[in-house]
Amino acid sequence: MSVSPVKDQAVDIASMPLEDIDPSNSDYFQSGAHHAIFRRLRAEAPAHYSKTGPSGPFWSVTRHEDIMAVDTNHEDFSSDKNIVVGDQEEGFAPPMFIAMDPPVHDVQRKAAAPAVAPQRLSELEALIRSRVGAILDSLPVGEDFDWVDKVSIELTTQMLATLFDFPWEDRRLLPHWSDVTTSSEAVGNFDMPIEERRRILGEECLPYFMRLWTERAAAPPKFDFISLLAHDPGTKDMINDPMEFLGNLMLLIVGGNDTTRNSISGGVYALNQFPDEYDKLRKDHSLIPNMVSEIIRWQTPLAHMRRTAVRDVDFQGAKIAEGDRVVMWYVSGNRDERVFDNPDRLVIDRPNARRHVSFGFGIHRCMGNRVAELQLRVLWEEIMKRFSRIEVVGAPRLVQSNFVLGYEALPVRLHA
Repeated sequence: MSVSPVKDQAVDIASMPLEDIDPSNSDYFQSGAHHAIFRRLRAEAPAHYSKTGPSGPFWSVTRHEDIMAVDTNHEDFSSDKNIVVGDQEEGFAPPMFIAMDPPVHDVQRKAAAPAVAPQRLSELEALIRSRVGAILDSLPVGEDFDWVDKVSIELTTQMLATLFDFPWEDRRLLPHWSDVTTSSEAVGNFDMPIEERRRILGEECLPYFMRLWTERAAAPPKFDFISLLAHDPGTKDMINDPMEFLGNLMLLIVGGNDTTRNSISGGVYALNQFPDEYDKLRKDHSLIPNMVSEIIRWQTPLAHMRRTAVRDVDFQGAKIAEGDRVVMWYVSGNRDERVFDNPDRLVIDRPNARRHVSFGFGIHRCMGNRVAELQLRVLWEEIMKRFSRIEVVGAPRLVQSNFVLGYEALPVRLHA
């Protein structure tokens, strides 16, 4: 069964006055209408001002080159305090290094980075491959099941547990805490009441990791995130500020979960949308590394990042004032017709697939990008050894969020 993409609402969007468009409306993302929204903004208003947003007015930057210009200019556009279009709930805005400027950002990022350094990943590849093989071999062939639960969540959860050296039997707490983190008004997802979100993160997640920190600080240094932070001179006192510790946990958990998890699901869905590309893959498995970049471009697991103007800036003819919110829509930059031919199609041998902006640019470029690419590459190498086709047998259930472009469920059937 071939599943058609959700029809975007091009007619309504074409007739809507520009000043009335709020691209942060999470309904657009769940319905698939966001691509038509951004197509119009790229053409007519590359620096677009929305009067209404989750936390008030904001600017949208939608073209590839403009996103790069903002993302690499932390002198005019600050990450301090917030990196999503909506402000965090009052009284619950744990600081994290992605939402900081140098020099604090650099110190904390450097402390955690060895966990995902190239040498570390080369050591982990055999482990990842064995785990991928075990997951795939456990799947029912010829029966319908949910790919998100059985593969996407389980694989990324196992990787997260390894990076944190997290107790294996409790590993499903990690994607749960990731979902709680992104279930907030700030990212357009209102599924969880604020009070419950605070309780889970503050009374369950934080104490669990504080116990791990105490254990790691007393033991010899290792290469998991907690041990690295506990032993680095620049971060060893972070435990004294529980909210800062929680904020960085939220960052590392979401960063390690959502990008890979939703690209794993998105790749299967995309290949079903474009079966000629699936045929191309079956004929030439050497295309997998490039296909991984193309899947990440096509899916864009995290739709945006936000900056705040630290001074008045003239940008694309727009007068951005000091203090204004400026949102870089990565999901739009990855579909920019000026950079990518036929951008709405998945093209697994696309020559410039690696020019995608899904990982950001500059000092805030995703620290775990190589982890995501490694997991996806190994997964598809092992899939192609086992299955002739992963058939999508029903419409995906999408997350409602303007930040995480994700899948709650994707029904599939495997063909041996």
